[in-house]
Amino acid sequence: MNDAELLTLPKAELHIHIEGTLEPEMVFALAARNDVALPYASVEQLRNAHAFADLPHFLDLYYACMAVLRTEDDFADLAAAYLRKAATQGVTHAEIFFDPQAHTSRGVDLGVVVRGLRRGLDTASSETDVHADLIACFLRDKPVDDAMTTLDALEPFFGSIIGIGLDSAELGFPPAQFAPVFDRARDAGLHVVAHAGEEGPATYIWEALDVLGIERVDHGVRALEDRALLTRLATDRIPLTTCPLSNVRLRGVEKLSDHPLLDLLDAGLVVTINSDDPAYFGGYIGDAFIEARRELHLTDEHLRAIAQNSFDASFTAS
Repeated sequence: MNDAELLTLPKAELHIHIEGTLEPEMVFALAARNDVALPYASVEQLRNAHAFADLPHFLDLYYACMAVLRTEDDFADLAAAYLRKAATQGVTHAEIFFDPQAHTSRGVDLGVVVRGLRRGLDTASSETDVHADLIACFLRDKPVDDAMTTLDALEPFFGSIIGIGLDSAELGFPPAQFAPVFDRARDAGLHVVAHAGEEGPATYIWEALDVLGIERVDHGVRALEDRALLTRLATDRIPLTTCPLSNVRLRGVEKLSDHPLLDLLDAGLVVTINSDDPAYFGGYIGDAFIEARRELHLTDEHLRAIAQNSFDASFTAS
């Protein structure tokens, strides 16, 4: 497949943070709309700040840029812009993360966030025929009680989301402590996923599986450190939503040619390719397919299998 064919290859995106699609141009546009002062003089200066030493370094900028998101229209514009872009990259279905606590902690009403995102997705979906669902993620570096309070606040919006997740800084914040939150969400009929094994150890993946009961592992690249875990993931067909460009930009791997994606595929795992936070990591999902094919020497068979995995791993397939 050539680049154009890879861009049009039908695929589902299962690991995408809507706040991570906030392009520098939109940051400045929303800052002007909402009279928010930015610590950057220009779009170019902000884009040049996208050189990250690690995950915490990235998160500092990520949360700072969110300050421009204030109104329902802001969230609608953000969601619509992502879905329109995704449509040009072959996406026909997206399951999109958002971080409620990152907004309510700034004084933004939760209803503003959810209604805005849903409106933007519905508008763009009618234009593009890309179907989109929302997954609310809890920030693992905030107290468990805060996550439970956020889940309480989300209850009136359960009809607008399909699941919950766990994200943000991983090291030092093992998944098991969030078991009560995940138990309650599951009892409410929501799907459950969690970031694990990005920068954290393979033991975090075990915890996410056995204590949280997750249905998909977001990232999961460190599963290769544990042969028994690989067997478990392969046997139970637990998907991994890998994000190769993100892993490189956050220094999880030195260069894309070192990425373990092919090793995970060879181990029999259900591996998908996703863009994570494309405004910050240098490419959307189609771009990630193109880069991975070139640097990892993926065959057309590999690429079609990964694309099919994305649909098989989606919650529309469950």
